[in-house]
Amino acid sequence: MKKTLIATSIASAVSLSALTLPSVASAEVSANVGVVSNYFFRGVTQTDDAAAVQGGLDYAHESGLYAGTWASTVDFNDGTSYELDLYAGYGGSFGDLGYDVGYIYYAYPDGEDLDFGEIYGSLTYSYFTAGLAYTVNSQADAGPFTEGDLYYYAGVDVPFGESGYSGSLYYGYYTFDDDGEPGFGDLDYGHWSAGLSKDAGDFGSFGLNLEMADIDPTEGDSNSDDLKLWISWSKSF
Repeated sequence: MKKTLIATSIASAVSLSALTLPSVASAEVSANVGVVSNYFFRGVTQTDDAAAVQGGLDYAHESGLYAGTWASTVDFNDGTSYELDLYAGYGGSFGDLGYDVGYIYYAYPDGEDLDFGEIYGSLTYSYFTAGLAYTVNSQADAGPFTEGDLYYYAGVDVPFGESGYSGSLYYGYYTFDDDGEPGFGDLDYGHWSAGLSKDAGDFGSFGLNLEMADIDPTEGDSNSDDLKLWISWSKSF
């Protein structure tokens, strides 16, 4: 899942101000920037198949607590120009099994009734990760990305020795609470992606990715069941 930030407008969720963060001396702060030729969120383009500029800031404490921010340009053909996400959570491990739980808020400050928030959880073992996200609050009253929606996913990310290359394969499935309701039709869909990335050290990381979603194409909509190729560059500090 993409990185996200917690919005100041959240009332029902964990916020940065609500966290009792231990000593800053035991914490690590990092930042990241990136450019993608097409920004996909769970198989759906967020930029009308155009490029996006992205970046974030993260705080991680040795106790497992973390919080952060992430933003990206978007284009929904309705005047919305950017996404501003916020998140906070806790991660750790039981032996070889890693876990991660938290809350994410997706904010679209210049959009109308688009914001929504999720609680999420994931388990990781070796190269494998599986998890889910459940929508707990939203500005909209009905339709996709409202309360009750559930997203499942599983993936594998395998490094190729010490070459700096790694490969990934990912599948996700979205179930919407209003699927089949009058005016919305068939909303549920699955999607998969595959990628090859190269860690280039001080020059960042480069990626080549394939994306496909099981979405019936509609006139004037960039989303479809066609296979799509996109490239990426990112760097962490």
